[in-house]
Amino acid sequence: MPRFFITLSYNGSNYVGWQIQPNGTSVQQVLQESLSVILRRETVITGAGRTDAGVHARKMVAHFDWERDPFSDTDLVHKLNNFLPRDIAIQEIRPVIADAHARFSALSRTYSYHLHSRKDPFLYKLSHRIYFNPDLEKMNWLCEVLKEYDDFTSFSKLHTDVKTNICRIESAEWKRSGDRYIFTITADRFLRNMVRAITGTLLEAGRGRLNEQGFRRIIEARDRNVAGDSVP
Repeated sequence: MPRFFITLSYNGSNYVGWQIQPNGTSVQQVLQESLSVILRRETVITGAGRTDAGVHARKMVAHFDWERDPFSDTDLVHKLNNFLPRDIAIQEIRPVIADAHARFSALSRTYSYHLHSRKDPFLYKLSHRIYFNPDLEKMNWLCEVLKEYDDFTSFSKLHTDVKTNICRIESAEWKRSGDRYIFTITADRFLRNMVRAITGTLLEAGRGRLNEQGFRRIIEARDRNVAGDSVP
């Protein structure tokens, strides 16, 4: 059966994350159910990765198999967007080779974490407020240190089912625009809660509570208990 990649964006506020879970509604569940109704057969969706509860996505990629009948890719995009709730939007559906896999064929993933230092009623659901001006030069120096390592057990959620905590970070950088800050990180894969834990730990450095030596000790300890608190 022909395989297709589907590109979507979503606001994760109302979901337990991407992956189907028994304790709440996930983006994957809503998308699978919607596709199954429109295509009139049970359809399974496989995502490129898993986002945590409350995390948003601008460009999530997933794959599914479809006979491409009775309508076109473009028609299916329109039908899905009309059927799905307003916090999930389909950007594109395109055919790929039969063995293409949204997860295993992906070369990298990118996460961005947004923060702001001035109270803003329009940001509180989309950005984490901090009450100090972080030292971005120091934090970006530690981002370079971060790329020297590949075992990120210290930043992983405890008791997960992953077989390895090895990740290869391609880039990590903090940027500032006025009173808003963005931490962007790209890697071949991420562990559960990894980005939030790294962000929280780098913020400790940004407020003068952690130096390079201490940061290295945290990573090399391979112990979640020694790293900083995860940001929300």
